[in-house]
Amino acid sequence: MTDQPLTYAAAGVDTQAGDRAVELMKAAVSATHGPEVLGGVGAFAGLLDVSALKEYRRPLLASSTDGVGTKIAVAQAMDVHDTIGQDLVGMVVDDIVVVGARPLAMTDYIACGRVVPERIADIVRGIAEGCSLAGCALVGGETAEHPGLMGPEEYDVAGAAVGVVDADRLLGPERVREGDVLLGLASSGLHSNGYSLVRAVVAAQGLRWDADIPEFGRTLGQEALEPTRIYTGDLLAVLDGPEGEHVHALSHVTGGGLAANLARVIPASLGARVDRGTWEPSAVFRLMGEWGRVPLTDLETTLNMGVGMVAVVSADGADAVQRALQARGQQVRVIGEVQREVARPTNDTDVLVHGAKGVDGGEVLLTGMHPGW
Repeated sequence: MTDQPLTYAAAGVDTQAGDRAVELMKAAVSATHGPEVLGGVGAFAGLLDVSALKEYRRPLLASSTDGVGTKIAVAQAMDVHDTIGQDLVGMVVDDIVVVGARPLAMTDYIACGRVVPERIADIVRGIAEGCSLAGCALVGGETAEHPGLMGPEEYDVAGAAVGVVDADRLLGPERVREGDVLLGLASSGLHSNGYSLVRAVVAAQGLRWDADIPEFGRTLGQEALEPTRIYTGDLLAVLDGPEGEHVHALSHVTGGGLAANLARVIPASLGARVDRGTWEPSAVFRLMGEWGRVPLTDLETTLNMGVGMVAVVSADGADAVQRALQARGQQVRVIGEVQREVARPTNDTDVLVHGAKGVDGGEVLLTGMHPGW
């Protein structure tokens, strides 16, 4: 029992620090707003004028929500917080574009043990930058201080977005045909999946995040914090162009790896053959395997292995789609094809996946070996 009066601040919540954080992030958030955003920053609810949806024949709303997982532990260890926001946006909007939808608006939620205004502003500035890359408005957010539940330096982030696609332009397994070509879009690195494995490997190897790694040309922490590539803007540009009619499905390679996520957009009547020999993952994937003696199957079901998005396109339009994406700066290569029936595994490195994450999709065979592995 105490004789002193208790205040909210004494309990660990600093509302003035929260207000200061809002002031620091305000300009970055406002920069994502077009004329369709009403009310500005600080309103109880974000408002979006959706009059443009009247032009759609049958508009479908697409939504997604996600976080960035334990990559945050690396950001905290490095005391670098201005890249995590782009990771968050990428994990959310690149799921929305998979169905062909254009993201309209995003909101974020940050929970922390103690509000450090400059840190919160760094995180939100990263979110705003990611939204700008995706052509999506950041219309709201919340920062919650949780003393006693989280340590003073701890935080977590989550986000949600909504987008729109006309029903007759919806992408998915229903459009996929035998003979379709698989285009692999290069990842920027580890993106935001598998960091529990990555951190375990780093700890087992006794490495520091500030250690210089010659293969990376920078520190281990800098490599690990490379922001998730946001594909949305480039993909939408292609979908809106003449090449768009050739794109049948997209697969965002996140948790579960390439094969499991690709299987989600392959119809059960077909299969996909992916040749590892068509691309060489960057050094970070090889070193994670070597340092931790991680089996290839574990690497492939945990990390993106250098391919962050797969486009399933018609055979006669594959060259045009590839050129259009490359013209926008994407590194794209043919990594396989859709087949009536894929071959059975013939050796220890062949992997066959059938459906994933509750989707009764087609089979995906990973075969061959990456150059240099």
